[in-house]
Amino acid sequence: MQKTEGGAVSRLPVDRLQSSLSIRGLTKTYPGTRALDHIDLNFAAGRIHAVVGGNGSGKSTLIKILAGVLRADTGALTIGTDEFDLSGFDAASSRNAGVRVVHQDLGVFPILSVAENIALGSGYPTTALGLVGWRSLRKRAATVLDSFQIDVDPGTPMQSLRLAVQTRIAIARALQSQDNASSKVLVLDEPTAALPTHEANELLGTLRGFADMGLTIIYVSHRLDEILDHTDDASVIRDGSLVGTETTPSWTEEKLISAMIGKAPIARKPRAQTQMNRGNLLEIRGLETGPLKHLDLTVAKGEIVGIAGLTGSGRSSLLRTIFGVTKPAGGQISFDGQKIHANSPERAANRGIAMVPENRAVEAAFADLPIRDNLLITRLPEFAPPGRILRAGLIEKEASALVARFAIKAVSTASTLSTLSGGNQQKVIMARWLSREPKLLLLDEPTQGVDINSRNEIHEQIREAVNGGAAAIVVSSDFDELALLADRVLVIRGGHVRAELAEQDLTVERITQLATFDEQSGTRK
Repeated sequence: MQKTEGGAVSRLPVDRLQSSLSIRGLTKTYPGTRALDHIDLNFAAGRIHAVVGGNGSGKSTLIKILAGVLRADTGALTIGTDEFDLSGFDAASSRNAGVRVVHQDLGVFPILSVAENIALGSGYPTTALGLVGWRSLRKRAATVLDSFQIDVDPGTPMQSLRLAVQTRIAIARALQSQDNASSKVLVLDEPTAALPTHEANELLGTLRGFADMGLTIIYVSHRLDEILDHTDDASVIRDGSLVGTETTPSWTEEKLISAMIGKAPIARKPRAQTQMNRGNLLEIRGLETGPLKHLDLTVAKGEIVGIAGLTGSGRSSLLRTIFGVTKPAGGQISFDGQKIHANSPERAANRGIAMVPENRAVEAAFADLPIRDNLLITRLPEFAPPGRILRAGLIEKEASALVARFAIKAVSTASTLSTLSGGNQQKVIMARWLSREPKLLLLDEPTQGVDINSRNEIHEQIREAVNGGAAAIVVSSDFDELALLADRVLVIRGGHVRAELAEQDLTVERITQLATFDEQSGTRK
């Protein structure tokens, strides 16, 4: 993009970016299942086109084929006037065709600088001696950042930036060659999954600018409100088949959900009034950890407490400290009537505390291990009496029972976890802990990147555990989720609890206002 003197975005030459993408007869089969079944899709230039579907519907497979990571069994792809056989379409073919993909896992290196991360998409400049030309690298990165209107110093470490800014940089990295390589298609997989609403809207505004320049944008998201408010067209895929494509104004939330799950949507259940007179399970006094200062918190048996706050507010630090991942700088934690002095994740788990972290891929999932191992890895002593080998038959029986109980879509418990969709991987992690019947659930973004039906199922599992006498602390960027699920919500901002909401005050609007707006100064955070 180029900026005019007044700061407005000027259009790049239309013949550089204006294009369309057409898919015909796309089929992809895995052992035991057909992931995509003769898909026909058209994407128009200058429009944001959503692809919607439940976990395991085939969306991820479609994206991987467009990226050239997977090869289709059959199918043809047309971009502009160029035609490709998708059975031989690889990563080089995808890039040469002008397709740029930004995955939910942004593929950035947190400890590297912005400039170094941008160079990963175009190569590092070198000096006459063959060394990295750091001055040229920073200069080139500054040009890219300026052209995409990202106000960041190229030398800034990526890990110090908000996730929304990291996402914009990942998009800029993908599109940086547009002036000389004519990038035509931008594919985005759940770009706002980990973003609070105001940061998601900021990113979506940026995407609208790209569409206005003529870029073809394929947008995958589980956030139906985003799709209805910010896209031009929407296609629904269910069980590998295309259900239908319509302009977005023709869709409603109910109609989208019905198309996704093949039946009328499950009615949203009002927040259940849980029994909170069973005594406190968790008591925290004066906790100092990460950005949190002097935090007090009690959680009763049979209670779901929501934690709202923007990225960096300390919401995740709270859960990690309770679970023993992070050592507190001060304060006191009591659990089930006993003070916790020296903690660790192992001790926390043995006490009956379970944690599902935000970063599932790094901190919870064993992608290359079988599903059964991922389900039962915290319970292996049950299946290996002292001095004896693991009892494979019992492991398979228990794993199969958990797959059925938690509605996990899998060909076999022997399949690796990486073969599952993101939502089904999350169900595996939830099942791993819930099968232990924990006393306290620590859930960090438990339904991030999960479709509406799976979200309802996970919510039911949380309620079932809590109704059985457990308690739960739920951190979520989805304030609608907190308003729907929690008995009360603590809003954290600037390292302190700014408000506690319950009953009639527990609304999406009020949570958003308190989490993002400093009422004393009148400024948005």
